[in-house]
Amino acid sequence: MSGPTGDHGHYSDAFLRGVLDRVKSIAIVGASADPVKASYFVTKYLRDAGYHVIPINPKMAGQSILGLPVHGSLADLPEPPDMVDIFRNATAAGGVTDEAIAAGAKVVWMQLGVVNAEAAARAEAAGLTVVMNRCPKMEIQRLYGEIGRIGVNSGVLVTKKQPLKKSFKKLI
Repeated sequence: MSGPTGDHGHYSDAFLRGVLDRVKSIAIVGASADPVKASYFVTKYLRDAGYHVIPINPKMAGQSILGLPVHGSLADLPEPPDMVDIFRNATAAGGVTDEAIAAGAKVVWMQLGVVNAEAAARAEAAGLTVVMNRCPKMEIQRLYGEIGRIGVNSGVLVTKKQPLKKSFKKLI
């Protein structure tokens, strides 16, 4: 299912928090061993945040990323992941979504810039929760007020001058 409004362009914070809180294992399709790629640092962040992360990359099957064994496809997994995080383009996301459904995943999460309404409809018809055009790393940082190494607008720190909460006498 999508957000409470059914609108994939808008997800409430409560909806996203609920998805991220109930997920324990995340298969990252399109995971990379290249430390400058977004899929690498998202994999690292989610692993360090306590999720059981499973890198999926057919070109790297049998190797490891960040010490995690890489699988060639979702079909190769011994048990279904709670969530499939898709680091592929919108067209490829359709096939990955079908694999996620077949693998028994509960959530399909399409990364920033990845929107495939047809795939989302198929996943929702199969009972999966769908999030599109969002990054779980960025959402965790935003929702839980964490300031990451590369920064994110968490709403915790602001650069605008704030009114003083207390008055202080001028020191002489």
